[in-house]
Amino acid sequence: MKNDLSNADLPGLLVEQLAREGYCILQDAAIASVRALARDLDPVFAETPFCEGDFYGRKTKRFGSLLRRSPHMADLVLNPVILPAAETILGTGCDRIQLNLTQAIEIHPGEVRQFPHRDQDMWRGANGTQEYLVNILWPLTPFTRDNGATRIFPESHGAAGMAKTDLGPPIYAECEPGSAICFLGSTAHAGGANFSNEVRRGVLVSYSLGWLKPYENLWLAYPPGVARQFPPELAALAGYAQHRPNLGNYEGQCPSILLQDDPPGPIGAVDALRPDQADAVAEFAAAQRNGQ
Repeated sequence: MKNDLSNADLPGLLVEQLAREGYCILQDAAIASVRALARDLDPVFAETPFCEGDFYGRKTKRFGSLLRRSPHMADLVLNPVILPAAETILGTGCDRIQLNLTQAIEIHPGEVRQFPHRDQDMWRGANGTQEYLVNILWPLTPFTRDNGATRIFPESHGAAGMAKTDLGPPIYAECEPGSAICFLGSTAHAGGANFSNEVRRGVLVSYSLGWLKPYENLWLAYPPGVARQFPPELAALAGYAQHRPNLGNYEGQCPSILLQDDPPGPIGAVDALRPDQADAVAEFAAAQRNGQ
């Protein structure tokens, strides 16, 4: 998808494309931010050891907590086209969305193809009725068929796609740094084999339903001292927001209270209910107080 339309048009078109194909490649989505981020992550890639295990890849490096490793990561997470699209897709199943992870990935020469999988299989919920994830893979180096470009299986998403016994042939998500490879949590995909002499680097931003347990432990990745430096919208995505009813609270209150100062002493719990729950509870409590 070329970015030759207004930003107001693009989120809706992205939602439509993801619903139809299960994936979409946005060209030239964030060139300057990706270049700056790539520079910041260079030394971290150099220091990170190879993964262990056949799924993560024995000639692959991975690390997370990217929002505290580079200030430019926030530009990708808060992208004005992608974030509204993710909120639209996931918003049918939750009050608010959250970050599932931010992860840097470097595939080295000699790495084999990754096992085809769907990221939403981390959770054993109902399949196909609700999307759990929206994934965005941002290349930091060119993605080519030879160096391990991600293999995506078109129309493998949703109830119909997940019912297929044959995924069909994949496409190779070949594109340049600054592009965004978008795909749903129900879309089958896999890292490609690297037959080249160069590493393939990218960062993955994953948004999920706000009531799910995320892949990355957000409060350990971004403790209050780190999250206090984030703008409010980013802090909320990174775990500092309650999801009704009362999920992800701190001492019975929204964890955003930790973005100011640590509470000086015990604090009182405060209801955080959906409107239907709040109405039912209020009616019941009123009846009890009236002796009914």
